[in-house]
Amino acid sequence: MTSHGGTDPRPSGTGRRHRSRRPTEAELRAVIEPLAEIERLPTSAGEREAAHRIAELLRTLGATDAAVEEEPAYTSYARPIGTLTALATAAGLLAGRSRLAATAVAAAATVGIADDISYRRQYARRALGGRRRSAHNVVASVGEPDAPRTLVVTAHHDAAPTGAVFDERAARWFATRYPHLLDRVSENPPLWWPVVAGPALIALGSATGAKSLRRAGIGLAALCTAAFTQIGRSRAVPGANDNLSGVAVLVALARTLRDEPVHGVRVLLVSAGAEEALQEGIRGFARRHFPDLDRERTWFLNVDTVGSGNLVLLEAEGPLRMEPYDVPFNNLLSECATRNDIKVLTGLRSRSSTDGVVPNRHGYPTATLVSIDDQKLIPHYHLHTDLPEHVDYDCVADACALAEAAARALAPERPE
Repeated sequence: MTSHGGTDPRPSGTGRRHRSRRPTEAELRAVIEPLAEIERLPTSAGEREAAHRIAELLRTLGATDAAVEEEPAYTSYARPIGTLTALATAAGLLAGRSRLAATAVAAAATVGIADDISYRRQYARRALGGRRRSAHNVVASVGEPDAPRTLVVTAHHDAAPTGAVFDERAARWFATRYPHLLDRVSENPPLWWPVVAGPALIALGSATGAKSLRRAGIGLAALCTAAFTQIGRSRAVPGANDNLSGVAVLVALARTLRDEPVHGVRVLLVSAGAEEALQEGIRGFARRHFPDLDRERTWFLNVDTVGSGNLVLLEAEGPLRMEPYDVPFNNLLSECATRNDIKVLTGLRSRSSTDGVVPNRHGYPTATLVSIDDQKLIPHYHLHTDLPEHVDYDCVADACALAEAAARALAPERPE
């Protein structure tokens, strides 16, 4: 999936001449600080309140059609996946009674976890996730409704629960102790691998009679069960960087395109809910809107956690299998960054998942913009210290400027 084809997104003449606007820190804080005070777990009343506030703010900036759309969504990944790791643990402990049953249960858990975190059919979530509630997506448009091209800029406004697994002290120690290795690091640690490995080792150990493998799997699966139990019971973090920084980009873009419109491009501004439940909100947006979005004339720019200090255009992402992002669109964004003196790191990949994975998998030219600090980490990630005062507002302003530049660069030089 190195290229989706479609219309050639070469920069237009307007994109070359125009200097993108960088919002002030005060403008960005005015968006982030009030929303960070709302506890916004996926599908919660706080997520709904934040969505309505964002929609109203976008309406005041000229996006008069801004609306909150409710989509059926599960509340958390912790319950179904934690249940699967618990079942695998129990199967491993009872393998002495029936190795065949233990193998079957652990293998099913392995497949269920891999399916769920890879945003595929998610059968386990349907069976074990409990009652679906509603994600609250904000959808607004600016620009010409009948423009020949569409840029969809996505972010999310829900906030993650926390847990001990997100403690960054070990990663900080490693980065400080071995700074010479940082240049070799091209992706973040694969946090999901141990979750899949635990049940897989139990299945393999039970099938072969290898007690050491089975015991290692039981240990891993039990630790994961404890971790998911804690996550499922935790309150939401403030989520100023992850991802009210992205919401601030949407708001800044609405203001800029109201004052200086771009012709030939309709810009959809989408702030999804329930991203922290593994892309529940954007999947609802896909069901509702993708049938009306032409893959040959639509591009997606996903903006997630862009206040860490150094902007990054992801080359690929995926918790298990890396899925590349669109090369021509990434190249276009790199050119836009160069023309606007915006420093953007490239060649990096993520073992996590963001809302960008959904349009990318559906065949749309997609790019995801994130950020890292000088140790190639996301500071305060899923921690209660993810506060407005810890956001790098210069970095967020650069993301705003780059999103604007992308919209202008996609403008056709002549009618299509």
